[in-house]
Amino acid sequence: MNCLIVDDNKIARTTLKQLIGLDSSLVLVDECTNATEAYVKILEHSIELLFLDIEMPGMTGMELAKSLGQKRPLIIFTTSNRDYAADAFDLDVIDFIIKPVTPVRFLQSMERVREFIKNKTQVTDNKEQDFIFIRDSNTVRRLKLDQILYMEAQGDYVKIYILNHSYNIHSTLKSVEDKLPASIFLRVHRSFIINVSKIDTLEGGTLIINNSLVPVSDAYRATLNKRMQIL
Repeated sequence: MNCLIVDDNKIARTTLKQLIGLDSSLVLVDECTNATEAYVKILEHSIELLFLDIEMPGMTGMELAKSLGQKRPLIIFTTSNRDYAADAFDLDVIDFIIKPVTPVRFLQSMERVREFIKNKTQVTDNKEQDFIFIRDSNTVRRLKLDQILYMEAQGDYVKIYILNHSYNIHSTLKSVEDKLPASIFLRVHRSFIINVSKIDTLEGGTLIINNSLVPVSDAYRATLNKRMQIL
């Protein structure tokens, strides 16, 4: 897997280079001291994994991640400031590591990368199915799509709400969204996906589903109105 280090701190780059060298599945293409330089490298090369610092002069790591579009590789944020965690996971990154990066934490992160790739390559097209499988602690559970009311991103977990119960799965909301049939589910907020058939009422920027309030952001309002076929 081709990877790129982006960090303005030389010691941090050296540490990551040493750790990457211990994993035979990783190929370090280059290292960059700023996000602007990294942007050019990503456009020029086939980068699959990005070790990205957040606080850098000029363009920040967050800004770089948002700017990449279809060229965006898998991202592992490395930072000294844990206050960025919530915003980082809203960008559907693989992991968020607090510096200094230790060998144990690096291995845990790489395990997340491998699990993500495995899940992505083994995704079954759910368009012809009325169920999904979720991992609930140590149990793989079959869940009918019609049971699902809505889903909420909570850090690096997604909470799936059904009637009188909920499940927490280790995933990003984007990854979950990609595995669900668009004919049933709709994203209405950066942190929420809903089952359209479960909507009770819509008032202003808020949906009510089974007596729970779900926010609707302006970016998704037109799509929601169209799907609801409001008379």
